Amino acid sequence: MRAATKALFSKLVQIVLYSISFLTILDLIGVDLTAFTIFGGAAGIGIGFGLQKTASNFISGLILLFEKTIETGNLLELSDGTMGFVKRTSARYTLIETFDSKEMIVPNEDLMTTKVINHTYSNKTGRIDVEVGVSYKSDVHLVKKIILEAAENYHGTITQPPPQCFLQGFSDSSVNFVLHFWIGDVTKGRFLPRSEVMFSIWDKLKENGIEIPFPQRDLHIKTSVAEPTHIQKLDSKKFSKNPEA
Repeated sequence: MRAATKALFSKLVQIVLYSISFLTILDLIGVDLTAFTIFGGAAGIGIGFGLQKTASNFISGLILLFEKTIETGNLLELSDGTMGFVKRTSARYTLIETFDSKEMIVPNEDLMTTKVINHTYSNKTGRIDVEVGVSYKSDVHLVKKIILEAAENYHGTITQPPPQCFLQGFSDSSVNFVLHFWIGDVTKGRFLPRSEVMFSIWDKLKENGIEIPFPQRDLHIKTSVAEPTHIQKLDSKKFSKNPEA
C-alpha cells in the first residue's frame, strides 16, 4: 500500500473508531440517543456549511487517491508556474517542495479544479529546447550537424526520440536554429543538461570559426553638396515701370 493510501485510510479508520466509541459510551451511561436526533440534524447542517471547504478537500483527496493521478515523488507544475516535488499527501492538502526548498501546502481541491501538469505521470522523460543564432556567413548545414552532435554526445540524452534540429528563421542579425533533445529523468533537473549542451555547441562553433552574432545596426550617412545659386536683385523702380520684367 502506498504512503498516500495509508494516510487516507488511517484518517478514515480514526474517524469511524472515534464515532463508534463516542456513541457506545453514551449508550453505556444511559443517555437516550434519540434526543440527539433533532440537535444532530441542526448541528450537521451548520457544520456542513462551515466545513464545506474541508469536506471538499477531503473528497478531492479521495478522488486523487483512487485515480492515482498525483503520487508522492511526482514533479508537478501548478497553474501559476510553480514547480516542485510531491513530498506528502494527506486528507486535506498536498505538500509540495519547490526547487528552492520551499514547502508549499496546496489544498486538494485546487489540484482537482485547476490545471496541473504532472511531468512524471506516466514516465520521467522530458524535452529540453536550445535556441542558437549564427552569422549569415556561416555554413548552415555544418551548423546543424554541430548542434545535433552536441546533443547526441551528452550522456543524459536518450536515443528515442532522437535529438532534432530545425532552422527556425532569419532574423535581423542571425540565422536562428532550435534544438530539441530528450533526457531520461527530468526529476534530476533541466538546467544542467541544457548548460552542458550549450557549452559543447559554443566550443564546436568556435573550433569551426562560426560566429554567434550580437544585435547590431549599420548606419550609412549620405551627404550632398548644394549647387550655388545666383540671386539677382531687381531694381524696384525698373520693375514697376516694366510689368513684364
